[in-house]
Amino acid sequence: MSVPIDRRGAWCALTAFFIWGVSPLFFKALAWLPALEIVAHRVLWSVPLLALWIGWRQGFGVAAGVFSRPRLLALLCLTTMLTGCNWLLYVWAIVSGHTVEASLGYFINPLFNVALGALVLGERLRRLQWCAVTLAATGVIARVALLGHLPWIALGLAGTFGLYGLLRKRAPIDSVNGLFVETLLALPFAAGFLAWSASQHQLHGGGRGWGLLLIPLAGLVTTVPLALFAEGVRRLPLSTLGLLQYLAPTLQFVCAVLIFHEAFSIGQLGSFALIWTGLALYSWDAWRTLPRVA
Repeated sequence: MSVPIDRRGAWCALTAFFIWGVSPLFFKALAWLPALEIVAHRVLWSVPLLALWIGWRQGFGVAAGVFSRPRLLALLCLTTMLTGCNWLLYVWAIVSGHTVEASLGYFINPLFNVALGALVLGERLRRLQWCAVTLAATGVIARVALLGHLPWIALGLAGTFGLYGLLRKRAPIDSVNGLFVETLLALPFAAGFLAWSASQHQLHGGGRGWGLLLIPLAGLVTTVPLALFAEGVRRLPLSTLGLLQYLAPTLQFVCAVLIFHEAFSIGQLGSFALIWTGLALYSWDAWRTLPRVA
């Protein structure tokens, strides 16, 4: 049986994907910083924002309880490692001029989510949705072939983010508290790296005056879409979430070609057209189920 779409989950997911889609504009503005330093600041500035939000809304009881539940804590350690690897690879790709390939990674990722949903969670697609997935998969395969080499950036981004979504869906904790624990687990590494860089006179964060204003915003760019995405993961089937996610790489692609002026050929445009057609078909079929949700 097909699964109806949860309205709140759908809007949370779409908002998250929109923010991620335009995030290359922010990270490109920080391109004078090393990628690892940007990621460290993402973690550092996310912790106080999440602490203020949780402290105001509900207190720290749920987050503190995680540390007395070894299995949940181990699961969140895994998700923390996956997000750390994903963040570093993504930021490096943006600041190094590989935004088109990064967008390819997030085009591949929804297909990876569909496979995980079917193989691990037993989710099923309707016939029209399978047609849409086939179109999108054909476009991704064509895009990979046109690159002429193994797209390790794209595959790395797709794999880490897909596994993160699966594990967070299975974690018995709400989205915001889970994200708070993840950032707390990453904080010692981020703070340690920044402290070591400062001691070696290799810290770039204060190198430009306007950077002092941009760097703290890394917390907002990080926490808001991740919290929304985690909420969407808990409310939507991975198969539906996977196809909605095409919004983010489409916007990333637009930023890469129209704003950053990265190279893009007519042949590559054909592969993306297949992907966009599949997305339109799947989205139309999926949104038809919305009236069945209370």
